[in-house]
Amino acid sequence: MCGIVGAIAQQDVVNILLAGLKRLEYRGYDSAGLAIITSHGSQPLSLQRLRRVGKVKALEDAIEHNPIEGSIGIAHTRWATHGQPSEYNAHPHVSGFISIVHNGIIENYQSLRTQLIEKGYQFCSETDSEVIAHLIHDIILQTNCSLFEAVKKALPQLRGAYGIVIMDSRAPNRLVAARCGSPLVIGLGHGENFIASDQLALLPLTQQFIFLEDGDIAEIGCDTIDIVDKAGQRVQRTVLESNMQYDAGDKGGYQHYMEKEIFEQPIAIKNTLTGRIQNGSIHFDELGEYADTIFNQLEHIQIVACGTAYHAGLVARYWFESLAKIPCDVEIASEYRYRNPAKRSNSLFITLSQSGETADTLAALRLAKQIGYINTLAICNVAASTLVREADLVLLTKAGTEIGVASTKAFTTQLTVLLMLVAKVCQVKKRLATIEQSIVQALQILPNRIEQVLMFAHQIKKLAEQFADKHHALFLGRGDEYPIALEGALKLKETSYIHAEAYAAGELKHGPLALIDNQMPIIVVAPFNDLLAKLKSNIEEVKARNGQLYIFTTDAADFVSEANFEVMVLPPVETLTAAIYYTVPMQLLAYYVAVNKGTDVDRPRNLAKSVTVE
Repeated sequence: MCGIVGAIAQQDVVNILLAGLKRLEYRGYDSAGLAIITSHGSQPLSLQRLRRVGKVKALEDAIEHNPIEGSIGIAHTRWATHGQPSEYNAHPHVSGFISIVHNGIIENYQSLRTQLIEKGYQFCSETDSEVIAHLIHDIILQTNCSLFEAVKKALPQLRGAYGIVIMDSRAPNRLVAARCGSPLVIGLGHGENFIASDQLALLPLTQQFIFLEDGDIAEIGCDTIDIVDKAGQRVQRTVLESNMQYDAGDKGGYQHYMEKEIFEQPIAIKNTLTGRIQNGSIHFDELGEYADTIFNQLEHIQIVACGTAYHAGLVARYWFESLAKIPCDVEIASEYRYRNPAKRSNSLFITLSQSGETADTLAALRLAKQIGYINTLAICNVAASTLVREADLVLLTKAGTEIGVASTKAFTTQLTVLLMLVAKVCQVKKRLATIEQSIVQALQILPNRIEQVLMFAHQIKKLAEQFADKHHALFLGRGDEYPIALEGALKLKETSYIHAEAYAAGELKHGPLALIDNQMPIIVVAPFNDLLAKLKSNIEEVKARNGQLYIFTTDAADFVSEANFEVMVLPPVETLTAAIYYTVPMQLLAYYVAVNKGTDVDRPRNLAKSVTVE
């Protein structure tokens, strides 16, 4: 969601801040701004701020027409929560000599706002964030303390989640940062230091990072970094060397990042498999020897995730129960964390996230640790994320940087890891050896299968033209393809803004049939499996009501295109990996429909890549 970049150096930092914001554009935002402390010869220090609605390019153009420079500054891309997208709501927010940028939500901002107004403060925005600037300014005026001490005094008065970076224009030699629930990472340079909400913003500048923990307050100078923890004790946080690469510098000849990432899935899945299949068997060396003990005593699995990752969990439930014979429950993180869940006996808690910074998912993980599962396992794409650092066990998806807001390769690599995990549990629990062997064989050939289905992109592009005037769509699937129908509907609504729903096909008679007419497109995921006969009956129900059917199948014998009945016959695929395979044509359909409708495919309106607030 919102992006933060800060820098203190012995050179002009304006271009550093702008470049950092550009690298965070994938997260989704509606406005951008920066504040710089400047000095001109003998003139006193001054704070200069520029903000613009829209893309970082608008801010960049404004700076080109109104040049500013300085060796310390903060910058921000805002995703609106409190207050509409506007210049006056954009960050940084200023109170006298104090300027701040903030990610998160301050839940008690209204009461703080009332108190500050009574003290004479005037608010220039509708945001919850502005109260932080005025609160810190007021504390400094009242106590004559340093910025660092003022922040320490202010934080106990804030309720909610935040990542904050604060600057005092009277003291241009330090930044102060504080974290509670919203990520912040310090980048270490030589005679300069940086801070950001995502290490991607800083990768060209440094490979050395300090990840702040919840409750940390950091004072950052050119050559010094001082951190105190939530208990007020001075601490030394580990400096981590990152080998992460920012590999999204260009689109590689593709029109959009989403298109590029769809076509990267064969290599992404190969990377996910690399080193984890040895001699025809699954090996998760990164889990350590103790993992086998956990898997052996396993009696239940609880999966918690949000959005696309939740759909991956739903697919995994079918796999764990049908293949490993382990009961599995899947829940949306924002529901799980608030319903006082009861833990099953010998249950493993698995959480999924592309970014590893999703607020609800992190809260669910922390709740699971309190409840006392036998262990917690995170499946994630970002090695240095909060989720990875806090979970007991970790399996990285290794999808590479995903820039498009609508997740594609992160989803298919999550499914790949989950299916490997099913095979591993079968191995440890001594289920039929043929199960693991079949999974391994299907996974090894999967990248090739996806390359084959990607060759149908042009045909799917032509099909997408039929959606140009559509405003609604229905997706159907059965078994482990039902969650893929859910994911297909989500992708279509995210990218094209078409209202799309998904149902288990057997539920048609229980309501959705009322929607069917000759204007309603119905997309059916129809793999050649044991449920196909049942699915055909559901298809006939739609045909009888003149529904506009689009069938995606590998079964050429039983489906033939006719009026209002279009069949996309795809190359064959192994049943075990069909859910992963059928994801790809759903992604392509959503992508091409969105392109035809002219939407912002990579950054859909109102959405963000990393949802770091509730």
